[in-house]
Amino acid sequence: MKLSTVLSGLSVVAGTANAAIQGFNYGAFFNNQAAKQQVDFAYEFNKAKNLPNQSGWNAARLYTMVQWGTASDVVSAIPAAINSQTKLLLGLWTSGGSFQNEIKALQTAINQYGTAFSDLVVGISVGSEDLYRQSSGEVGIGPDELVGYINQVRSTIAGTPLQGKPIGHVDTWNMWLDGANSKVIAALDFVGMDAYPYFQASFDNRIENAASLFWSAYDQTKAAAQGKEVWVTETGWPVSGDTVNGAVPNAQNAQTFWKQVACGLISRNINTFWYDLQESQWGQANPDFGIYGAGDLGALSPQFDLSC
Repeated sequence: MKLSTVLSGLSVVAGTANAAIQGFNYGAFFNNQAAKQQVDFAYEFNKAKNLPNQSGWNAARLYTMVQWGTASDVVSAIPAAINSQTKLLLGLWTSGGSFQNEIKALQTAINQYGTAFSDLVVGISVGSEDLYRQSSGEVGIGPDELVGYINQVRSTIAGTPLQGKPIGHVDTWNMWLDGANSKVIAALDFVGMDAYPYFQASFDNRIENAASLFWSAYDQTKAAAQGKEVWVTETGWPVSGDTVNGAVPNAQNAQTFWKQVACGLISRNINTFWYDLQESQWGQANPDFGIYGAGDLGALSPQFDLSC
């Protein structure tokens, strides 16, 4: 066998071993506020693993460790992920004064599920867009409080099977450019970036410019990240909803954004959690970013072509 053939084979193996994480964002409840149960999460996780013309979408980003409608029960996405062998980017909700319940649920999950749970965890996100909401006058938290929560999570997982898992925070890309938040970056192992050109109303955000806006946001976030890895934790383009400046939501534009951004993220080996698999279920989302429309996931086809 030629040496070049051997090296080529080795590079393929290495590329497979180092493949980036590909997943979707999964909320804890449906549009009618009904809690998702284990069977619902399992249905979604298995659908994501079998996307037509795609492969490798086997990870889930969660926003909370707490089952919707309970004080501190473990979210039923955890046993669903264990049964389906779905990788997990855990989320702990930090705004609104319920963080200690998140910590309690995290501890319960560790004790109840052990390494069957921890082996699937690819990272832990402490909070989601808290800095953005705080800056917008909504319910969020500031950088000092957030750093305290990050440190508390590190202490909580020390000496457990989750010790050493990368800890990050998810926020809008422009929050990472604010020097007041640099202390948050310093406390993290990775930076989670949310970027939606659709919502960038102060820019020329027509679909023709959407990919350029996205990659500009990514590059600026990476430059501000103090050498930390940047994970794309939310992005997407809606199939329906209101027009925002030049951004028109429809399936054709969602497909264009997917091919230019999702396929670009895959080719660049960047950890990605797309928004999202199915958004309209038990109620119509506006805007609706779902790859699948409302209805039985098992019977639905994607609303646009997912090939790269």
